[in-house]
Amino acid sequence: MQALEQPSLNIDLLCREAQAFSITESQHAETMLFGVTDGKAIGTYLEHKFRLHLLENYQFEQGNSASGIDFPSLGVDMKVTSIKQPQSSCPFKSARQKIYGLGYGLIVFVYDKTDNPESKTGTLHITDTVFIEKDRTADFQMTKGLRQILENEGNTDDLMAFMAEKNLPVDEIELQNLAEEILIRKPEQGYLTISNALQWRLQYARVIEKAGTETGLVSVYKNP
Repeated sequence: MQALEQPSLNIDLLCREAQAFSITESQHAETMLFGVTDGKAIGTYLEHKFRLHLLENYQFEQGNSASGIDFPSLGVDMKVTSIKQPQSSCPFKSARQKIYGLGYGLIVFVYDKTDNPESKTGTLHITDTVFIEKDRTADFQMTKGLRQILENEGNTDDLMAFMAEKNLPVDEIELQNLAEEILIRKPEQGYLTISNALQWRLQYARVIEKAGTETGLVSVYKNP
């Protein structure tokens, strides 16, 4: 008897499974996590477990170092972060990402970890799971400022001055090119805070706060 072919994963199914996973994981006591404080190790554990959960039920292209994101066919990357300091790193490709977004969406699991000394287990209570559409992954203050300049009939010089003031990591020529593009193609309002570094540092406090109230920020799960 031929096995039924697994359905292909899409973003709606990804969000639905992320919601179910968040509920079950929040109740799971794990001996491997007892005493673990390293955020990277916790993130790897949760990402691996969620990926295995999906592989049991769906077909999808798995991410690798070349694609750089977890679900390349969906254009989505997975992030895991502590509620105590909700942030993560992300590869720097170009300064444009601060203005026009990362180029892919994010599914973000936010956890609050507790240890049980009696059972010697750790539990990741998922406080929030948020899906950020790729058009909303730009920097909040950068896009807000640029959009306001455009609404106030700003020109190329105004845009260049603002981006330079915000220390956008580009040279004068690229600054000019970006300003000219922004005049033609108004950026969407982003919701991440993206800090300049060798890698982008993404911060999620605003995303957690506004999930479910703004277009492109989907509240997949919120701990009741």
